[in-house]
Amino acid sequence: MVKLLIIVFPVLLLVSVPVAHAMLGATAFALWVEGKPMAVIAQRLYSPTQSFPMLAIPFFILAGSLMMSGRFGEHLVTIAKLLVGRFKGGLAQVSIIGSVMFGGVSGSAVADASALGNALIPVQKKEGYPGGFAAAVNASSSTVSVLIPPSIPLILYGLVSNTSIIDLFVAGILPGVMLGIGMFTAVWWVARRLGLPTAEVPGGFRAYKRELLHAIPALLMPIFVIGTLRFGIATPTEVSVMAVAYALFVSGVIYRDLTLKDIWKAMIDTGVMTGAVLIIIMASSAIQWILTAERTPQTLAIWVTETLSEPWMVILALNLVMIIVGTFLDLPAAVLLLGPLFVTIANAIGLDLVQLGLMMVVNLAVGLYTPPVGTTLFISAAIAQTGIGSVVKSLLPFYAVSIVVLLLISYVPALTIY
Repeated sequence: MVKLLIIVFPVLLLVSVPVAHAMLGATAFALWVEGKPMAVIAQRLYSPTQSFPMLAIPFFILAGSLMMSGRFGEHLVTIAKLLVGRFKGGLAQVSIIGSVMFGGVSGSAVADASALGNALIPVQKKEGYPGGFAAAVNASSSTVSVLIPPSIPLILYGLVSNTSIIDLFVAGILPGVMLGIGMFTAVWWVARRLGLPTAEVPGGFRAYKRELLHAIPALLMPIFVIGTLRFGIATPTEVSVMAVAYALFVSGVIYRDLTLKDIWKAMIDTGVMTGAVLIIIMASSAIQWILTAERTPQTLAIWVTETLSEPWMVILALNLVMIIVGTFLDLPAAVLLLGPLFVTIANAIGLDLVQLGLMMVVNLAVGLYTPPVGTTLFISAAIAQTGIGSVVKSLLPFYAVSIVVLLLISYVPALTIY
């Protein structure tokens, strides 16, 4: 059955079948050819929907949507300008700082790319920034949010690998900051070469105390999430519900810019995003049943450890596979497909599962701004109204930064401390 999956699934993707439907189609074909009962698909589609920890996903998405429905985005851009506007390429630096701060609210690279891209790319182009460079900064920096808590990809990995979501959240902070600093340095280097202007805000912090005060409550959300989880006050699912209540309080009472229309729109957006993720989770559950039934993870682990004698070679091979898969599959689907397979290999070579999770998320995040299926790449290029080729050319320094951070995470376990 596994051989049939390996053949049919890529073929369906090549003919533009959506990922979740391609998973289900390949699974159904494999079961039909092997004469297995089709009831397996129905059972496996239902099973993951009964997971209590899975509820954390829609609630964290809703919390981010509520927080960003008002003027918080404007305050965020102002604070970012105050922090980094004095540097060369200040507006591009704002994209990176904004992603680090925004990631702790949204937990989604796609949401980050869309929100900050629409706010910053047109302004950057107006100030003389090349469209390809502006789009490249937005496409790459938005992926920092997949490491900053509350990260939806880390939640998915924790669910499929039986790894503590709390540990993943804590371990993701340092690599996320490293990635942000690396991209900040890359932008500064490119900005000096291109002679890009600064973006200093007249009056400095003294003139913008109000914006700073408005931004602080929302920026405290990741601290609230991590603190509540780390001290065992609540489970991830309970914290996600508390985050929604916190978002309602901040937006409704402190900012006072949350209307019933905003709440309704946030709920609709959350339903759409949750549905897109959930159907992939359900479809991957059916594939995982076939892989487990034929002991594919165990067989793969034995083959890899016997073929590649050294653990560092196995880690390198895992990275290569993940970065290739990430260029063709969306991040959630890739995490759900590769997670169960790679966990067995990691256990075989003594690789910490939290470290593996961060490696996987960073690898697959690079795929978000790499052709042919780069989601943040196409979003940013569309906002900048520029060709994909010019964006990819401008992305080269950011690819280099991501690879360096990835290698550090892979071979220096102390960087994924939790």
